[in-house]
Amino acid sequence: MSPPSSGLNLDFEAVSGICGSISIACWVVVFSPQIIENFRRSSADGLSLIFIIVWLLGDVFNILGAVLQGVLPTMTILAVYYTLADIVLLGQCFYYRGFTLSDAPASKKTPPAADEEAVEEALPTEESSLIPNKRPSSTPPTRPSIADADRPSVRGSFSSLHSHLSNVDATHLSPATPLVSPPKPSTYPPAENTVLKPASAFSTLVFNTGALILVCAAGVLGWWLSTRSQHRQYPHHHDHYDRHRDYSAPSTNDSSESMHFDLWGQIFGYLCAALYLGSRIPQLLLNYRRKSTEGVSMLFFLFACVGNLTYVMSIFAYEPSCARLQGLSSDGYGCERGEWGEGYGRYILVNASWLIGSAGTLLLDLAIFGQFWIYRDSAQRAA
Repeated sequence: MSPPSSGLNLDFEAVSGICGSISIACWVVVFSPQIIENFRRSSADGLSLIFIIVWLLGDVFNILGAVLQGVLPTMTILAVYYTLADIVLLGQCFYYRGFTLSDAPASKKTPPAADEEAVEEALPTEESSLIPNKRPSSTPPTRPSIADADRPSVRGSFSSLHSHLSNVDATHLSPATPLVSPPKPSTYPPAENTVLKPASAFSTLVFNTGALILVCAAGVLGWWLSTRSQHRQYPHHHDHYDRHRDYSAPSTNDSSESMHFDLWGQIFGYLCAALYLGSRIPQLLLNYRRKSTEGVSMLFFLFACVGNLTYVMSIFAYEPSCARLQGLSSDGYGCERGEWGEGYGRYILVNASWLIGSAGTLLLDLAIFGQFWIYRDSAQRAA
């Protein structure tokens, strides 16, 4: 028995495994950029609450469809993880915006009319007096008496009056210079310095590209470690399988032949696809009304796009068992006429709901990326 070759055999199964592993890696970290963005801004006004709620419902139906249809346990576990991440993101939105379903931003509090009048009175104008009168108008001023001059304990003595007048700046005696104290410099930093300015386009591109490369590399590494552990556990599995398999028996590992249609699984799958497609529309409308994508993490939708793309590729990269057996048997077993197309078509039909949901969501995410490009000028002006 010859040992299995150590080189990479990138057949349909390997391509499907690599794409599926990259998709899982992207979906594991997909919510992290948006959660960090909301925490950094202390606001969630950039996200549509309807978008998050509909996405959460889609993940719930995804769990039900995956369980009823009997997909891999890892996909069911990931569906549960997506649901928990949706709940965290939704709780963050409620924390910053309050328990409301409205996507309108919180109205800014305006000062009351009394404060505005006080501010207007404090500002000097051409009609204001040279010496401001800070005494209340209800209490009339009291005149000092002659007897008060002989009292040393009285504050309004002539000596204190003389010292007060000597400290008066002569510049205020000019008619062009009102007796108003200049504004004191504020010890607090200006408000515009506390606003988080968005990063430049180049730095954002470099950061997003680097993060995407690292996540994809982690997915490929996960696939390689998985296949390597399988070869170590079953070192002669492929050689024994190829030499001693009864090719006349049906394949138990062939998903196209062992796959069955579960009615409720398919119903929940298509409901999940419809909810995934409808979830992007509120976010698109919110960005259009605001004419801005401020507060929305581009990396959030970038991971979603790559995750959906690789997931679709992992489904399409499928080869029926008859094609895998062709060339392995010396007895001429392989795909009969029409068998390859029938097996592949059945496989695609069973996974059609997940394909529609992922492919359609991918197109809508590309539309959101178009909004990032269209409204980039508003982000630069905000900077």
